[in-house]
Amino acid sequence: MKSRYGILMAALAISGGAMLGTADRAAAESPVGVNASTEATLLGSIDSEMALDQVTSVSQLSDVQPTDWAFQALQSLVERYGCIAGYPDGTFKGNRPLSRYEFAAGLNACLDRINDLIKAATDPLATKEDLRKLQKLQEEFAAELAALRGRVDSLEARTSELEANQFSTTTKLSGQVIFGMQGGTLTGDDSDDSGAENVTFSQRTRLLLVTSFTGKDKLFTRLESNSVRSPLNDVTGLTNLSYGNGSDTNFRLTFLAYEFPLSDRATAIVGQDLLLEDAHPVHTPLYGGGNGAISAFADLNPIYRQPTYGGAGIRWRASDNFTVAALYSAGNSASPDEGRGLFDGSYSASVSLNYTSSNDRFSAGLLYAHSYYSRVDRPFNVLGGSGTKNTFNLFNGDSFDSDNIGFQTQYRFSEHFGMHGFFGYTWADSLNNDDANADILTWGVGFTFPDLGKEGSMGALTVGQPPTVVNADGVDEDDNTPILVEAMYKFALNDNIYLTPGVVAVFDANDNGDTAVMGVLRTEFKF
Repeated sequence: MKSRYGILMAALAISGGAMLGTADRAAAESPVGVNASTEATLLGSIDSEMALDQVTSVSQLSDVQPTDWAFQALQSLVERYGCIAGYPDGTFKGNRPLSRYEFAAGLNACLDRINDLIKAATDPLATKEDLRKLQKLQEEFAAELAALRGRVDSLEARTSELEANQFSTTTKLSGQVIFGMQGGTLTGDDSDDSGAENVTFSQRTRLLLVTSFTGKDKLFTRLESNSVRSPLNDVTGLTNLSYGNGSDTNFRLTFLAYEFPLSDRATAIVGQDLLLEDAHPVHTPLYGGGNGAISAFADLNPIYRQPTYGGAGIRWRASDNFTVAALYSAGNSASPDEGRGLFDGSYSASVSLNYTSSNDRFSAGLLYAHSYYSRVDRPFNVLGGSGTKNTFNLFNGDSFDSDNIGFQTQYRFSEHFGMHGFFGYTWADSLNNDDANADILTWGVGFTFPDLGKEGSMGALTVGQPPTVVNADGVDEDDNTPILVEAMYKFALNDNIYLTPGVVAVFDANDNGDTAVMGVLRTEFKF
């Protein structure tokens, strides 16, 4: 109690000293303040001249009535200092009896309020009369105030314990179901035997379990059923879908990873089926695993499609604007066979430097990846199979390694318009033929229109060159340059259902003048 009400005692002591001076000063009702530097020397008892006239002890009453002196004294303090705001309308109910503990709670609030005013020496300053009232009320309700403080201390201790131990292991389930209707056609020299003018209806279902053990970590477990394939999959690899290329309607484990903090600025991730984008920022608004771009090419920079499966990565926030990320992932980390495993088979080691502006409108990243493709894993699907036929099964199944660089950036001009782009280049060298090498180029530019037509909707246009062999020795080089154009509109029916019509066209799809056109109607349900 001494620590809580010491300042009040000091104020009363000063008031008493003033009354021992002249009679005029003793009769004055001027406000009294306390200098903090003299606080420690003014904790003595109140001068006897400050004692109140004798009144009936409130402790003799079961309730405090509106007609009691104590009730009226507290009410005057409430009206002067505004120290009770516990009722919904912020007023003090002065028209009903209060239990002694209710009264003590109100008194305690006024003590705290006046203490704060005395410390700050701000208006309204406490008068001597009000300080005398507080002293008398404090004496009359000493037992209730002590019990109240004990209860508060107990609640604070229990609250602290709950806060320290409030987290329990929890798992959250979210899901996504995609129904896709796709149709495509190939025109040109190879159109007669393409057999590609089919319309398909397929689905992809994902169930994601996110478990946390400490409140700061996350264990991701994803189950997936996927029957989606591009209708032009047999004639060109340039129209792969961002949500497809599956043929298994049974649920299987497609992603298992554990993410945890290393420090306030660093996060690590370890798991199976790790992709480069699980560690490295992608800097595109169209990346979404099925709810963004339609084609795999427009989804993100194809340079991210390296041979990955199991491994570990780290992301370090070097400053408020710069992030450094690194990932090592092996293509067949679970296999003990020769030429496979975590370090003996195909792998990718990557690092990136990323920048994000303070207003989050601009971001950019520079990525480097060194990859090794073991002949045990042939045929090779270089850069995720999103390139020309000459990038597929490069070097005829021989082992090779590659150095890859990627630059990706985005800028949001306004809430309703943004622009992004990427560039990627690969230098690949055969490990069985010193004279065989290939350079692969890719680039893309995209425009997005958030909230087009309706909040949550988005329109997008992407133009770019899929991975193309632009320079080669000992392997085939592409003579022509394919150009992919994608236009889509994601319409938000509500917060959980999206309908996305879109068109993907690839000009010079097979290095012979063919044009591939694919139409898509994608419906996404998320829960």
